[in-house]
This record gives sequence, C-alpha cells and structure tokens, in this order.
Amino acid sequence: MPPEVNALGQILGFRVDGWTPPAWPPLEAMEGRTCRLEPLDLGRHGAALHNANLLDTEHRNWTYLPYGPFARFEEYAGWLSSVAGKDDPQFHAIVDRTTGEAVGIASYLRIDPAAGSIEVGHINYSPRLQRTIAATEAMYLMMRRAFQLGYRRYEWKCNALNAPSRAAAQRLGLSYEGVFRQARVDKGRNRDTAWYAAIDTEWPALDRAFQRWLDPANFDEPGRQRVSLSELTAAMLVSRG
Repeated sequence: MPPEVNALGQILGFRVDGWTPPAWPPLEAMEGRTCRLEPLDLGRHGAALHNANLLDTEHRNWTYLPYGPFARFEEYAGWLSSVAGKDDPQFHAIVDRTTGEAVGIASYLRIDPAAGSIEVGHINYSPRLQRTIAATEAMYLMMRRAFQLGYRRYEWKCNALNAPSRAAAQRLGLSYEGVFRQARVDKGRNRDTAWYAAIDTEWPALDRAFQRWLDPANFDEPGRQRVSLSELTAAMLVSRG
C-alpha cells in the first residue's frame, strides 16, 4: 500500500489502530520442557550459579559484561543481591529441569510499555548451560512472554566486539539494526553497541521456527539436531551484521 501523506505532503508512519500499551512483565516463573526460568533469588540460586560460573576458568563469559568475574561467593552474592527482585532490569535464573540447579541468568531491561519495547540482556550462560537445548529454550520463553503480553519490539544489544553474542542474536531471528559508536564505557574501555531486534509481525513465524526446533523429533538419539535453528530463522532476518 502507498504511504499515507498529510495535507503538507509529508509521509506519515502507518496507523497502529487498536493497540494499547502492554502490561509490565510479571515477575513470575516461565515453564519450559528443558528449563524453568525463575525470578532470581540469592538463597535459591546464588550458590549453584556461582559454582557453575567457576567452571569458566578463563573468565571468557565476563569479558563483555560490565561487571565480574567474581572469584569469591561473597563477591558474587553481593552483586546478585543488588540486582535480584528489581522491576528493571528484571532478572531470572535459568534452572535445568533435569538437575534442578540454576545454570545461567538473563533479564528483561529497558522495559517501555508506552513504546511497546522491551530488551533482553545481562545474559550469562555458565558452561553447564552453553550449547544445550535449554540455552535456546530459555531465550524462546523470554521472547514468547514479551510478545504474548503485547510488546511490539524485542531488542538485543551487545558489545559490537562480542562476535558470539551477535551470532546468537541472528540465530534467534533478531535482525541487525546497526552500531551505536562510543555508546558506553565498560570496565574502563570503550564500548560500541550493536543493536538487534524482532518485531511483533515477525513473531508468529519465529514462534513456529522455535517450536519446530525444540520438538524432540528434531533431535536424533545422540541428541544431534536434524535442522538447525539458523536454517529456520534465516528467511526472517531483515538484515545481517
């Protein structure tokens, strides 16, 4: 359809009829087949998370985060206590359903119901969670809640030098939107920030892609995927970078 033009000849954005700002995401658990996301809590999750993080002996996970690593549990507990239970960022622990242990964290942040925008971030997957089905299902559960609540835009931002995070965003079906130069200073170093996002009109196709990938039938007896998620989401990417 041709764009709408006002009386001054200026092109207008398309109408968003019937849309109302979504609710704030509830600080409630999200249930999956392989994992459960729970509101982050020091007593329930702190020790297991710290022990899982210690398996990252090179501290690779912490390079692009603005905090950590935490050598001692007391240090980690202090940081965790400072972020748990907040409205924004809203942190969740990712619990492995097989072991019942917390093995990673992620959060909603920059929650803006008036704009219909929400971001996922502070993602820290311990070696116990990396490259597992649960690692992907956790991201699916967070994206699903956001779009089911009525958010129009789901964002992912990362240090532009963090190649694994950039690849992960696109594997999950979030399109590249550019780099904000000199966006922050983290740990005394410049950070350029790469932006990725998915929007509500893309969600139905993304939902189907995730469900197909997560289906147990997509994995052979040794647990190898038959179809990769990247194959299923590639056609939905508006741009790559």
